[in-house]
Amino acid sequence: MEQSIIRVSHLGKRFGELEVLRNVDFEVHQGEVISIIGPSGTGKSTLLRALNMLEPPTSGDIFVNGEQITAKGYPLHLLRRKVGMVFQSFNLFDHMTVLENITDAPMKLLRIPQEQAKEEAMSLLKEVGMAQKADVYPSALSGGQKQRVAIARALAMHPEVILFDEPTSALDPTMVGEVLSVIRQLAKSGLTMLIVTHEMRFAHDVSTRIFFMNEGIVYEDGTPEQIFEHPVHSATKAFIQRIQKLVYEIDSDDFDFLQIHTGINQFCLKYNITGKKDLAYSLVKEMLFTHMRTFRPLTLRMTHAELSGLTALDFMVEGLDHSPLTDDAHESLRPQVENLIEESTTRGFRVKLIL
Repeated sequence: MEQSIIRVSHLGKRFGELEVLRNVDFEVHQGEVISIIGPSGTGKSTLLRALNMLEPPTSGDIFVNGEQITAKGYPLHLLRRKVGMVFQSFNLFDHMTVLENITDAPMKLLRIPQEQAKEEAMSLLKEVGMAQKADVYPSALSGGQKQRVAIARALAMHPEVILFDEPTSALDPTMVGEVLSVIRQLAKSGLTMLIVTHEMRFAHDVSTRIFFMNEGIVYEDGTPEQIFEHPVHSATKAFIQRIQKLVYEIDSDDFDFLQIHTGINQFCLKYNITGKKDLAYSLVKEMLFTHMRTFRPLTLRMTHAELSGLTALDFMVEGLDHSPLTDDAHESLRPQVENLIEESTTRGFRVKLIL
């Protein structure tokens, strides 16, 4: 195992009577990529901010390369050189161009000459696919572009560790992929990173280690395989098996199909599955108006499992004891879907289309 870069001992953080972190212990070694997952409000972002002393802990100690950064009087400007941070809200300077945003801190804090700082900044901008925007101001950039610039800015300080605090949470779903792609490349480069994220598949694929946080502590700490495939605690199991749902009850032929269309569009945008949007819309239309037109009431569900990436359309007819699909329906549907499942349930009969 490589040397420990960060060591956290009995870390605690209170905001008045609210205990956000309690007795947190762990070590981070060189080259590790650690994703921190868990329900909202469990201290994930507070933990990252404590590691960079933006939220000084109430109790416990933090060591970076053996130096106790929680010690009274520790020069935090030295810490900022070692530990970079990328925030949810980009935090770019609006009055500076993209290039100036990246060169400012290296010139002022690292005393890097202007020409060298510009050369390094342009190299980083090429790395994150933003070189063509060097002379543009942040107001002219999309959210995904701003976040890529923010990543380049953090890298410009040559940090030993970068902390990512939900780097995609403020982005339009269509821009999430471009930022995650940059972080994936950084992970392959061997940079040590801690990432607070709600993107489960990303966490599974990119991480060497996963922290599952709940109730202010690290409930589980293990490899992606251990956490996602063999979790120990029931709270971990419940969290990683989350399935997002969109549900409509269709009682008659007078249902609002436009509302369903809009709902499918928003659902696909929210969970970054826009590539399945048109197919889902087409299949719902075909099922409701053709193959299952005579079956009412009917429950329509669209589901998406965040970890597996499995998306499905589910049509349930209560009280039915046989499949509503004809041979012609099977012939039409099967080429369009990955799988077609027909099953009897205690409530009735379900047709499930795996997209």
